[in-house]
Amino acid sequence: MSALPDPVWPVVILAIIQVGDALMCVKPVPFIAQCFENVNWPRRHWWIMPPLKLAAATGLILGIWLPHLGAVTCAALVLYFVVAIAMHIAARDFGRNLFLNATAMLLICIATGVYSFMA
Repeated sequence: MSALPDPVWPVVILAIIQVGDALMCVKPVPFIAQCFENVNWPRRHWWIMPPLKLAAATGLILGIWLPHLGAVTCAALVLYFVVAIAMHIAARDFGRNLFLNATAMLLICIATGVYSFMA
């Protein structure tokens, strides 16, 4: 692992995506609320999503200067989206939220980790 992630731009873009996602989860926009409902995510746990996503964004940004933190955060996001995909499959939710949202985000997280922290 290098002293800094190289290149840095994928890490920054992933952090921006996480901040945007967190903001959309504060009062979940309709497609996110529908996604939570489709995978049977209990409404009483919806509040955890914005802080979780902001923590991921913070870990990624700090990971620019602390690459081990950035790499661990990226790995945690990969795990998060693997679990999300598993929840979609378990709920038999094979629509847009699985293929476009969760799978695409998984691929973005994997690509960021490999490209910025492992190359």
